[in-house]
Formats: sequence, structure tokens, C-alpha cells
Amino acid sequence: MSQDSPAPLVIVKRGKKTRHGHHSGAWKVAYADFVTAMMAFFLVMWIIGVGTREQKAAIAAYFRNPSATPGTATVAPPGKDGPGGASDSMIKLGGAMDLSHGPGQDRHNGPVGAASKEQIDERARELDRKRLEELKVQLNAAIQNSQALAPYKDQLLLDITPDGLRIQIVDKLNRPMFDLGSARLKDYTQAILEELAKFINQVPNRITISGHTDDAPYSNDHGYSNWELSADRANAARRALLAGGLDEGKIAEVVGLAAAVPLDKANPGDPINRRISIIVLTKQAAASALSQSAYGAQLPDPVAPHPATLHG
Repeated sequence: MSQDSPAPLVIVKRGKKTRHGHHSGAWKVAYADFVTAMMAFFLVMWIIGVGTREQKAAIAAYFRNPSATPGTATVAPPGKDGPGGASDSMIKLGGAMDLSHGPGQDRHNGPVGAASKEQIDERARELDRKRLEELKVQLNAAIQNSQALAPYKDQLLLDITPDGLRIQIVDKLNRPMFDLGSARLKDYTQAILEELAKFINQVPNRITISGHTDDAPYSNDHGYSNWELSADRANAARRALLAGGLDEGKIAEVVGLAAAVPLDKANPGDPINRRISIIVLTKQAAASALSQSAYGAQLPDPVAPHPATLHG
């Protein structure tokens, strides 16, 4: 190569290094799935939090058997959109707690190898008991906080008996419920009974009302005694409950027991024995109180109003 010849042109190609940026959209899909899952989770938690016990039981019962027809088939049952399609069965708000058909019963076809009548009755009694216990809790809270009841909380006694929830309004030495020797309610007694009526009306159970006196003799020229006085006071309490909005059909019995059932047996003359006792009856106790053998008439439906039966 001569000195006059031009030098050859050398071209050097270098590979350009690039960094992987974060502009790829794959992470957005994963994040969207995560957000959707979290939204669904919190929605479920919210539903669980705000739903009533009956609604939760209904949902649980539906997911245990969402098909249109009960059974244990291993293939998808027919629905309104074909095999495996959406069920057209209705979710009753009573759900698993609805005893109108009982567990394992078909709405149209009757029992499907399910619980016996004894089991259904036992569940009904359990629901009845829980309903009365919840009413007791509500009344206890109202007695502590209500302007109408709180001042008289030491005169309001609540307890669960074999017959139901017993609510007793007792006399105090300086705060009687009635005028002396009379069936005329004090104004505050009227207010107490009207307030109680609002709570009692929340449950379908029937009630009995009984009047009680102490053992102090009461008589006049017309033969009016503690028996008549206690019965008149029980009826006065009945009228006050009705004035407070109580459904008259709930009243199963009104009785006057004079001093026959003292609250303080050791001190029959104690003012606490002068009281009005209201029992929110269990279904079984209500049936016993108004049984056909006792009164010669069939027990009417609790939800259907009927004339009150008065005794005493």
C-alpha cells in the first residue's frame, strides 16, 4: 500500500444497552385482580356485619342446597336456564330457622327423610326460649336507660320461669302502684305499663296478667275483699297495657290472686307482695292456659286478635 493511498475507513458498531423500564402493563392486571378480591372480601364482611340472624341463616341454607329441588344428586339439577342453571327457588328470610316446613321438607312434596315432629317441636321451643331471653335483655337495657322506666328500676323484677318471661311491678312503702285500697293506677304506674306494652308487642307470645295483694284484710259491707281488689287491679293493668298499644289478642288470661301467692313468703304483709305480674308465655304455656279441655274452645292463632278471656 503506497503512502499516497487513503487509509481504509473503519466503522465500529457498538450494541446499545437498554434498561428494562416499568412501563409493562402486566402488573396492572395482577393489581386489578387483587383490588377486586379485596373489594369482594370487604363486601362479604359488610354483609355479614349488617345482616340479621334470620337473613344469615337463610343465606347459609340456600348455599347448602341452592337447587330448585332438594336432594343429594351428583349431577347438576335443572334450573330455569336448563341443567345447572339458576335456581328459581325462593330464599325465605326464615331460612334454616323457618319451621313452617321443617328441615328436610319440600314445599310441594312434603317430608324428605328429615327431622321428626319431636325434633321440630324442640327447635320451636328453643326459638321461643331465645326470643324471650332477648326480650329480657331489651327490657333490662330499657329499665336502666329509659326515662319512663329508670326511676322505678328497683320496682321492676324480671326473671325467666318455666311458663315464660315474668315481669313484676311491685309496691314500695312510699311508692305504691295504686291508691290505697283502690284499683286506680298512679300516673307513674300507668306510664310504666304503657312503656312495657311497646316491648311486649314486639314478640308474638301471649301474656297473662295477675294481681296480688298483701295479707292485710280488706272487706266492706258488700263483701268486697282482696280477691275482688286484686282482680280489679289486674284489669286496670290490662287497660293500661292496651292504652300503650298492646294487641288485645295477646292477652290470654287476667286473674286476681289476692294474697295466695306472696312474693315474700316469710313476710306476707310486706309491700313487695302487692304487685302486678305479667308473664310473656311460651307457646306451650299459652296452649295450656287456653287449652280446649280447660275452656271448651279451640286455641286461636296468636297473630289473630280475639276477645280477651277474663277470669277472677
